[in-house]
Order: sequence, then structure tokens, then C-alpha cells
Amino acid sequence: MDVIKVKNDRTSTYDIDEIFLKRWSPRSFSEKQVPEETLLALFEAAHWAPSAFNFQPWRFIVAKTAEERAAFHSFINEFNLSWCKSAPVLTLILSKKLNEDNFVYSHSFDTGAAWGFLALQAAKKGLITHPMTGFDFERAREVLEIPEEYHIEALVAIGYQDEKEKLPKALQEREQPNSRQPLESLIFNGKFGEQREN
Repeated sequence: MDVIKVKNDRTSTYDIDEIFLKRWSPRSFSEKQVPEETLLALFEAAHWAPSAFNFQPWRFIVAKTAEERAAFHSFINEFNLSWCKSAPVLTLILSKKLNEDNFVYSHSFDTGAAWGFLALQAAKKGLITHPMTGFDFERAREVLEIPEEYHIEALVAIGYQDEKEKLPKALQEREQPNSRQPLESLIFNGKFGEQREN
């Protein structure tokens, strides 16, 4: 199945790879199954992310079967469930907080890098991803038996894109790539608040 064509007016000020502009987070998922080899390529990419001391704190709980997805559905809020129930793969991303007895301050930062690698590899493979935090974190910990030394970061839907008309009416208008804040508003010179000069 080809990626559904949508209007994408994203442009960059500076020269970057087009994958950064093409990747976005649709909500309309086809129920088409993702081949195992294709899916594992996403996690292969993720596990090559950089991390402090090469600790690799990221962990992924993957739900592919109807039974596994139903367990995930039990802790997803009603709004997110309205669209993500069609996704053939759901993945809960965790980060390990402790290295032996020491707290790893960069556990979330490093795991965020792994998620970014996963999302970009998915886009390269013709897949879509949509991360979310609209779910009951404590219920997820209970249902999936997650030890306390792991921090729950986010839940990600993975699959193939479908037509926006398959979504609830309220979501159809939002089914397009969004923009970004001006780059100059995000970068400071030397100290916080010092705007860059062109």
C-alpha cells in the first residue's frame, strides 16, 4: 500500500534531508499487518541511538496480536483509542533509570534519541508512527508488569497510513502535517534568552 498523499507545505530554512520534513504523525491507520522483518528494522535503527556511557536505557514492549493489543487498549484514554485501535502494532517505550545503584540522569534523553531513530526508520520504510501520552501510566505499569526501576516514556502506534475519511469527523481536519516554531526562537546565544542575530 502506498503512503496516502497529503498536502505537505513544510519547508526548512537550512538544507536538511527531506525525511525530516516528510515524517509526521498521522492518526489514520490501516489494519494491514506489518511484516516482522520490516518491524524489526525499526527497532534495529532505534538500538543504534547514542546514550551516555553506552548504557542503552531504552526498552520496548510490543503488542502485535489481538490479545496483546486488547491489553494495551485497557489503559489508553478514550480519545486516543478512537483512532489507534486500528493500528496493527502498539509499542510502549520505557527507559531504565538505574545503572546498578546509580541513577542515570540521561535515561529519558537517550531513550528519546532511540524513539527518533525509530520514527525516521519507519518513515523510510513507508510506515507511520504516532506517539502519545494520553493513557493511564499506572494502569499500564500494572497490566504489563513493569518494574519500578523503569520509567514509562510514551506509547507509539505503528503501521500503514489509511485515508483520513476512516477517522472520526472531528479528527479529519487535523490529519495533515503541522508546522514548527521559527528556528531563531528556539536557539539562544551564550545564555538563556539571548536571541541569535542573523
